[in-house]
Amino acid sequence: MTAAAPTDVCIIITAKNAADTIARAIASALAEPETAEVVVIDDGSTDDSASVARAADDGTGRLKVVRFEENRGPAAARNHAIAISHSPLIGVLDADDFFFPGRLGQLLSQDGWDFIADNIAFIDAAQAANAHGSIDRFAPSPRLIDLVGFVEGNISRRGVRRGEIGFLKPLMRRTFLDQRDLRYNETLRLGEDYDLYARALANGARFKIIRSCGYAAIVRGNSLSGSHRTTDLKRLYEADRAILAGSRLSSDAEAAVRRHERHIRDRYELRHFLDLKNQQGFGRAIGYALTHPAALPAIIGGILADKTERFRPSGSPAPVALGGKGDVRYLLETLAVDQPQK
Repeated sequence: MTAAAPTDVCIIITAKNAADTIARAIASALAEPETAEVVVIDDGSTDDSASVARAADDGTGRLKVVRFEENRGPAAARNHAIAISHSPLIGVLDADDFFFPGRLGQLLSQDGWDFIADNIAFIDAAQAANAHGSIDRFAPSPRLIDLVGFVEGNISRRGVRRGEIGFLKPLMRRTFLDQRDLRYNETLRLGEDYDLYARALANGARFKIIRSCGYAAIVRGNSLSGSHRTTDLKRLYEADRAILAGSRLSSDAEAAVRRHERHIRDRYELRHFLDLKNQQGFGRAIGYALTHPAALPAIIGGILADKTERFRPSGSPAPVALGGKGDVRYLLETLAVDQPQK
């Protein structure tokens, strides 16, 4: 008789100035019977996130709170949490977000995976208290996703907001991460999840997705303002190049990663052009564009897309912070990866 698969889960929560929401996140993780430990890393907050987190302890001895004096970024914080935890399964919960009851049990009812993720409900902050009673109930419909499908699902397309499946929050088997020497890339402050999942898939991970919705992601208008730095985009497309250089990929997978690299590089070129214009003047920006002709399509196309944004249909079913009318939006509702396999 084979031994039962381990079900003890460590939930990692990294926080920066999340005093208003972190107690809810911790409570939702501790409420799951499969949660063996919750590790909170206060990543250099200037508010009282750490003390609020400690006050959320339920007395079961499962909560550990560590404070970084200086901000190191989510990748470094998560790596530290992995290092000081011991559970065989690892999951990530953002400090703004929370689990719906029964999430971990639903995920763990599936077998045959190294990573497993479920649907995400994007909701406005004002809806959080009543969200569980208003979300749709989806059949699990489990399926495996390969590297090509995952990477393609992270290439934004016009008219689709916040559609990247890099937002998925899978449970991960520690043994798989350890055997392949996989951890978050600490040079990244944008796309660190995408990069880890892509490298795992390049290393043979079985990544299963179910449509059941167990994760609530809170969206705010100011969270979608492109607050990442231009250099963060550069580091992300360089991470794609590292995957291409360091992995033996199929021709289809290589082509997909190259498309993602170009997609991110185009975003970088537009942002770099706009930075030059704002900081050094229009002449300096035009000079850069003329001396980098390969960047011209991205710059021109990006400017035209921005100029025509106001003419595109708005008010679609989605949270207000995502440009809609306040409805719940589901990550797997509009993704090509969620379509039946041919």
